Amino acid sequence: MAAPIQKRLAAEAIGTFGFFFLGFSGVAVATEIPDSIPSLGIAAGFGFGLALMITAFGHVSGGHYNPAVTLGLALGGKHPMKEVAPYWAAQIVGGLIAAYTVRHVYTGSGTVSGSDLAGALINHPGGATSQTGALVIEVIATALFLLVISSVATDTGAPWNGVMAPWLIGLFVFVGANVVGPASGGSFNPARSLAPALAAGDFSDLWIYLVGPLVGGAIGGLVFKSLRSDAA
Repeated sequence: MAAPIQKRLAAEAIGTFGFFFLGFSGVAVATEIPDSIPSLGIAAGFGFGLALMITAFGHVSGGHYNPAVTLGLALGGKHPMKEVAPYWAAQIVGGLIAAYTVRHVYTGSGTVSGSDLAGALINHPGGATSQTGALVIEVIATALFLLVISSVATDTGAPWNGVMAPWLIGLFVFVGANVVGPASGGSFNPARSLAPALAAGDFSDLWIYLVGPLVGGAIGGLVFKSLRSDAA
């Protein structure tokens, strides 16, 4: 039996906060203490932070912590469509609290200003990647992310479905952040990009990280729905 909606929304807000706090903390420490944490460590903060928070609350709310995941699962028939907006709200609230907490905790006595750290938390295309290129990467990566999530968390016909889900989902974020993150910004999550953008008031590239993951999540959810092994 599903938990009451109030408990599920609280779990989504707290889980999103924990996921983002761990990921954002890696960015903050790398910014405040140069050479302390490599990019691999930042990716681990996001990937394994997500895995741990799914372990904590996945059995309560589903452990989405990502508007693109909620949308993709709803379109795939594995989450009530009427609960998409409330889940989004809970995820954004949790993300905002994490962004503000990290911004203030890590700049209280360090040498990095709040504005410097706020800027470091914001997603932008990297290197010579264009906005269009970053958008396409975010769409593809998030669609692949939904295929993995749909298999390991919702498809009872998959042999790896169930207890391995938190770690395989976190592993995707870890791998994605390492291999495409330097080019696209590695968001795969509208709330992950929206929260620090709101905290800093910088919306310059935000549209990429709202449109790309939501489109990718929808594609991934619909594709898996058509291919799932436990379909009637």
